[in-house]
Amino acid sequence: MKLYDDLLWRGLVKDTSSPEIENLLNNEVVTFYWGTDPTADSLHLGHYSSLVTAKRLARAGHKPILLVGGATGLIGDPRPTAEREIISYETVQNNIEGIRKQIDKIFDGKAKLVNNYDWTKDYSYLDFLRDIGKYINVNYMLDKDIIRRRLETGITYAEFSYTLIQGNDFLELFNRENCILQVEGSDQWGNITTGIELIKKKTGKEAYGFTMPLILDQNGNKFGKSEGNALWLDINKTPAYKLYQYLINTDDSKVIEYLKVFTFLTREEIEKIEEEFKKQPENRLAQKTLAFEVVKDLHGEEEALKAKKTSEEVFSKGYSEEGMLEETININDNTNLMDLLVLSKIAPSKSEARRLIEGNGISINSNKQTNPIILVKDLTNENSLIVSKGKKTHIKVTLVK
Repeated sequence: MKLYDDLLWRGLVKDTSSPEIENLLNNEVVTFYWGTDPTADSLHLGHYSSLVTAKRLARAGHKPILLVGGATGLIGDPRPTAEREIISYETVQNNIEGIRKQIDKIFDGKAKLVNNYDWTKDYSYLDFLRDIGKYINVNYMLDKDIIRRRLETGITYAEFSYTLIQGNDFLELFNRENCILQVEGSDQWGNITTGIELIKKKTGKEAYGFTMPLILDQNGNKFGKSEGNALWLDINKTPAYKLYQYLINTDDSKVIEYLKVFTFLTREEIEKIEEEFKKQPENRLAQKTLAFEVVKDLHGEEEALKAKKTSEEVFSKGYSEEGMLEETININDNTNLMDLLVLSKIAPSKSEARRLIEGNGISINSNKQTNPIILVKDLTNENSLIVSKGKKTHIKVTLVK
């Protein structure tokens, strides 16, 4: 199956600027770009739903440019409801460094990384108006969906100008890198077309863009930190097990869609999984495959195998899956249960640890503990155990002596 047909089958094409995109992706080698603003020091699963499509294009032989918006991040793109909070230059720079490392890892160091602050910082206000603003009609900007929706409640000039800055990014990459295609989530369609219009008016040449649908959960909410359910790509912010566990609990109605979007399994492999899933949904083959493949792609096979093993242990022992985390803790022969609770961050202090234990709030491997000073070495003969606080908080602790 050709690349464009594969994208269609996976449901990854929403808007296209030209029918020529099919031929370009199937028969040419094109330089394309995907961009994001550094609003946090990590990307999240919502970003990955479109970033994984960029990786799919790169695997097919196209040349990716990954743009981090050091300039646009200082302004903030218009949201449907209210203006974004302005973040400091220092915070933006810190966030860029975190995101750069993630992108470099996801693309195995094979994607060109750029920062739009590099070509925006020296632009004077007058020069920008003459070189860019002169070519884009205000009526054209007002017709952008996100701007039109904000007119009733009010939109600042900074937000209104955002589409010009992003349009200029496309123009810069077109001139610098022969980048002729922009690939983003569907909420960026208005900004993509601004760039295409700017390139056409300033160079007389054609550029292209296509968007992917926003990926929603079974409740109609999008993946992203603004929805309050962020799943970060930084393993230190969202441990591999937590990401695995979230995906393994995917609703039956969404799991095949997610397999198509988030994994690099072939059509034949996914259709075989779907067939087995329909026959025996209780085995949750589709969910297990989804969770393993995404964690493997983001964090490596070793982390995926560890997350899978922990998940199986949790299920077999009947623990609630909510709140399970993993910790590695250094202990010695004198480490007692109170120490363990403080080291694993279940309790902030030894006095609180004692209160929890004596109040029957702590279990080790499903066994209630009432002795605060029992030594950890007397609780298990193995190098790991599961510490539980109540019914919902569980930490798998690997012990290192």
